[in-house]
Amino acid sequence: MPEQTYISKLTLTNFRNYAALSIELAPGAVVFSGDNGAGKTNLLEAISLLTPGRGLRRAPYADVAREGGDGGFALHARLDGPDGPVEIGTGISGGDNAGDGGRRVRINGAAARSADDMLEWLRVVWLTPAMDGLFPGPAADRRRFLDRLVLAIDPGHGQRALDYEKAMRGRNRLLTENSRDGAWFDAIETQMAETGVAIAAARAELVRLLAAMIDRLPGDSPFPQADIGLFGELEGQLANSPAVDVEERFRRALAEGRDRDRAAGRTLDGPHRSDLVVRHRPKAMPAELCSTGEQKALLVGIVLSHARLTGEMSGMTPILLLDEIAAHLDSGRRAALFSILEELNCQAFMTGTDAALFSSIKGRAQFLTVDHGMVGPTEDA
Repeated sequence: MPEQTYISKLTLTNFRNYAALSIELAPGAVVFSGDNGAGKTNLLEAISLLTPGRGLRRAPYADVAREGGDGGFALHARLDGPDGPVEIGTGISGGDNAGDGGRRVRINGAAARSADDMLEWLRVVWLTPAMDGLFPGPAADRRRFLDRLVLAIDPGHGQRALDYEKAMRGRNRLLTENSRDGAWFDAIETQMAETGVAIAAARAELVRLLAAMIDRLPGDSPFPQADIGLFGELEGQLANSPAVDVEERFRRALAEGRDRDRAAGRTLDGPHRSDLVVRHRPKAMPAELCSTGEQKALLVGIVLSHARLTGEMSGMTPILLLDEIAAHLDSGRRAALFSILEELNCQAFMTGTDAALFSSIKGRAQFLTVDHGMVGPTEDA
């Protein structure tokens, strides 16, 4: 069983509606309750920034700085895990005008090379109400969801995705400028082929591993088993050909497709067009055609299976962020969820307007009340 990694102390400075906050946290389940708008999700967002990227809201870093502050923000977490305590800090300084990659990260007081270094110490997985429309929504949302799942078990995936996007933007610029510089196109397309096939291979491996983990869900689970797959040209080729051959075919396809892409003004083929396909196994039905409740149950099952996979692959339990998780689950599914979380032995942060929704784990969870910039113990919890 993977050893537990958990946040034992969280400190926020000028983050969203928190001018200054420092809270001690327990391992296991942590319940944040309070009125809508009190700042519960802001706490989860802060924790989600202890991993690469822009967090669970995907907000520009400058936007999370507290209104009325100096334009910067700071987050600090003390982690306890198998390797002992670790201190992680991140944020931007006022006046930085930091872009998406501009926040600073410090680990045990030393500057990190990049935000990717945080993945050595913790993995964070989240589920938010905004994801309820994942299955019927645009493919871009499912790709983003899939890539976050990959990143939790393959820390190099984020940099590959950034490198591919940068190369594709360069190619698209050449297309819109009607450039005919063949050597420049060749260089960019070679990089796109290398990184694009690596991205597709990492996604395919994650789907293979996750599908096996989903198979371990009991057949009578309130979170039904899902059949998952990938729809994409590169992923399809990788199932039958060596990566080096797929890479060469993709490079050649990009070169041959320049005129078509020039007419479209963008690159039409590649892993940026792939999609995650999900089916409700017991009903043999595409997830997007299931009821809202069934879709939610499918998504919870996928996220919990991924949390188990992350623990087994990384050797440390992930930290789960479950925003408003209990509001749309009946009592049976809530009980099943809490039982699975205890089995996973991970720190799980859950939010809700009513602490009573979590009453069945009273005595086995830390209950905190959030009240517009202040956090304290929940009475009678």
